[in-house]
Amino acid sequence: MPLDPFDHDRRFGELDQVMRAYLGQPADDTADEPSHALTAYLRHTWHNRPWAIATGERQLREYADNPPGRLRMRLGEFYAVPDVGLPEPDVQQWLYLLADHLKRSIVEGKVPPPSPPTTRWEWHAQFPELGQFLGGWYSQEMPDEFGSHEEATDDYRRTTNSQLVARLVGEITELLAMNLDDTDIALGLAELGMEVDPPTPYSPAAWLASTADRLSSPTAKYGPPPKR
Repeated sequence: MPLDPFDHDRRFGELDQVMRAYLGQPADDTADEPSHALTAYLRHTWHNRPWAIATGERQLREYADNPPGRLRMRLGEFYAVPDVGLPEPDVQQWLYLLADHLKRSIVEGKVPPPSPPTTRWEWHAQFPELGQFLGGWYSQEMPDEFGSHEEATDDYRRTTNSQLVARLVGEITELLAMNLDDTDIALGLAELGMEVDPPTPYSPAAWLASTADRLSSPTAKYGPPPKR
């Protein structure tokens, strides 16, 4: 039978985070330098949950030491490494290489300096509630569901736990504090799931600022209880 969630997280949870960091990114790590994807994983993880890097190193090495055999594959009791564009015979050595990079980062204290996110994984890891907001309320179906951007924002606020709303406001404030230009902000919003343009005449930064103000303003309680 497939792995249950507890067993999956205990054995492969951080390995899965490392693999997710490679979605849409080349697995071009070398013995001397980690790839762009692994650097993004290290940067975010070092600055947010540094203890997880050692767990990732161990899980990568254990998986490479004991790749799933035919029985486990037939039963579904294994973690399926996603296709990262490498020939199958090379995947095992690549996993060892990643484990070596994680270990070296810990032992030598090689910490990537803070910077704005550079991959889709890193955008979602750094701004999870903003990704939930944009992907859930500002997909391409938004114009069919709401009469305006303000209506979509008000629906999010009405149906979402107030602590999560406050978290979203904090994430928007953090993003604006990076002082990115509008092109980079627009790219980040697209990575986070926004599929419509900000309303005229707002720039991406100005729309985010106005959205944070709208979510922060006092409002009367009305409507059904929050969904989340």
